[in-house]
Amino acid sequence: MPRPISATISLSALQHNLHVVTQQLDRTAAELHRARPAVWAVIKANAYGHGITNAVQGFAAAEGLAMLDLDEAVRCREAGWTKPIMLLEGFFEPADLTIIDHYRLTTALHCQEQLDMLARATVQRPIDAFVKLNTGMNRLGFPQGQYLAAYRSAQEAQGRGLIGSLGKMTHFAKADDDPVVTRLQLQVFNEVTANLPGRISVCNSAATLSPGLWADATGQPEQWVRPGICLYGSSPYSNQTASALGLRPAMTLAASLISIREIGSGDCVGYGYTFTSTSAMRIGIVACGYADGYPRHAATGTPVTVDGVPTRLVGRISMDMLAVDLTPVPQAHIGSRAVLWGEGGPSVDEVAQAAGTLGYELLCARAARVQEVVI
Repeated sequence: MPRPISATISLSALQHNLHVVTQQLDRTAAELHRARPAVWAVIKANAYGHGITNAVQGFAAAEGLAMLDLDEAVRCREAGWTKPIMLLEGFFEPADLTIIDHYRLTTALHCQEQLDMLARATVQRPIDAFVKLNTGMNRLGFPQGQYLAAYRSAQEAQGRGLIGSLGKMTHFAKADDDPVVTRLQLQVFNEVTANLPGRISVCNSAATLSPGLWADATGQPEQWVRPGICLYGSSPYSNQTASALGLRPAMTLAASLISIREIGSGDCVGYGYTFTSTSAMRIGIVACGYADGYPRHAATGTPVTVDGVPTRLVGRISMDMLAVDLTPVPQAHIGSRAVLWGEGGPSVDEVAQAAGTLGYELLCARAARVQEVVI
């Protein structure tokens, strides 16, 4: 039989979370008497570990998909997705433009080298594009002083039939916890792009769920938002839970107990003896470790649920196993189900917080050897 660990992916949860996002956008748009922004559902990194094909089905109601990888974009087309697909990092070499052209992909343009490659390209039909502005994150995008010239170059390419629809975009660095910085970035975006035509895309997950932020972008052109982590049931905020936002976990990582140990006071558990029992207790060994994507740095006390009862992890995570405290679960037995995160267990954000990281990392790190079950 296969190893008793699985990641259950809920298509209905993906659909639900997208609906939560669009409802928020609809409410804000109605209050402002404006059209709702279109949604790029971000599915980079294999849809945050949830699977590209699952994302195509779960986000069927989105106006577009956004990702980084050309191969994943092609898989979306081959899975039947006919609506727009955005490449958030654009292309990396001239040959990529042939694929972008053939599969009708939209590309970001964030550096002069990309503009130069596009200017030398031969395409069968114009390629839709967004020119990215660096508003302070200092990762991708043209500097403020070079943006106008870059946009004019893109317009020239548009005039030559190389670019179809042209737009402007940026990315917020602290939308999850600092509205002041986000407003300053938005102000920069508005000032630099104010007199340039074209559609707009400014908002990632946290900004998308912040009522009205997208509406403060200059002008009234077509707008797109780019929700990511919230679509998978993880909160983009440090001070607000996913459940409080009405989101549902789309991935449940669960495994069975494969051993139960009776230990006495003073006995230790796991590598390095990082946990020492202060009394007699039962320890359950779960078929999940860091090679499955569970964080090795998760410490004693990290929440886990066994047979529906909340308990805690004890000791150090091994490559293939971890240990849990069965004191609150006297009925637990070999084969009992331990939910590491997701439906019926702790949220991925709770586990991430205990491990000193983010839910993003845990979802993306789910290993290929973990059996996937789609419901």
